[in-house]
Amino acid sequence: MAFIDRIKFDAVDNNLLVWKYPSESITVGCQLIVNQSQEAILFKGGKALDIFGPGTHTLSTGNIPLLNKLINLPFGGETPFTAEVWFVNKTAIRDLKWGTLSPIPLIDPKYNYPISARAFGRWGLRVSDTRSFIVQLVGTEQYKNSAEIEQYFEGEIVQRLSNELSNYLVKENISVFEVNSKLNDLSKFVENDVSHEFDRFGIEVVNFNVERISIPDEEKLKIQDILGKRMEIEQISQASVGSAYITMRSLDVLEKAAQNEGGAAGSMLAGGLGLGMGMGAGIPLGQNIGQSLSVNQNTQGQALNTGSITEKLKQLKELLDIDLISQSDFDEKKRDLLKGL
Repeated sequence: MAFIDRIKFDAVDNNLLVWKYPSESITVGCQLIVNQSQEAILFKGGKALDIFGPGTHTLSTGNIPLLNKLINLPFGGETPFTAEVWFVNKTAIRDLKWGTLSPIPLIDPKYNYPISARAFGRWGLRVSDTRSFIVQLVGTEQYKNSAEIEQYFEGEIVQRLSNELSNYLVKENISVFEVNSKLNDLSKFVENDVSHEFDRFGIEVVNFNVERISIPDEEKLKIQDILGKRMEIEQISQASVGSAYITMRSLDVLEKAAQNEGGAAGSMLAGGLGLGMGMGAGIPLGQNIGQSLSVNQNTQGQALNTGSITEKLKQLKELLDIDLISQSDFDEKKRDLLKGL
């Protein structure tokens, strides 16, 4: 077995996070060369031992105390031993992409309706604690290349985002259809949670951005149909309540008139419901009362109709603002509603 006397790693890709030197046969007295923005760490028997920063290091019993304590190297000479040497990139790696592989199921807090959404963005990291990073992600030899490590981190991001997106919508009381206008706030909200999680891996999150929240077209059509039906139900409900109110008030007036013969009834009738006041001779009292109530109902009904149309226009504008209907759809519905005035 040939023992090496010089250990070095020149990364060809700055995005490479961690690299293991291919040979484990080392001698005391060999040189370990660590480039700028790198750290090297020795492993033996699955344990993370001595760490070396940038520079040229001649390995000796003096500068590998943890390894020496483990294997009890004799002092002096080119004593052979076996150990793993891992190089860790300490530079900030930016412009890493993340995205949801499958839609995130949500309950839209504004419309109280289940919706699936996808999310995409970019982020950046830097290894802040080499020992913690290696022990938790590489020491078991489960991860040996940056692609696998980044894939693990991306999974963590998506999981955290799924939870925090729901929390953010509830906190801000907004629909998922409105969240793209608040991506900066959402990014900071999720980054805070992601950063706490990655700290324990010795990873610093240097930037995090949610760039887009997308709703599948079929989901948009579903919510558009549901909201359209809900608007119709609300209009019917409002009209029914208004009609019932007018009828109840009319019955109250008639009942009070019947209970107050001569006194209050006479005053009320003299005040406009009956005896004179522009009424023709011989016209029945009940007819005039009915006519007055009819006018009153029509007036209140028109006011109710105007209010209903106003509310419906507001709802249509809201659907337009969140892109659930087009401008042409809005204009057409608006014209139809205004014709009913």
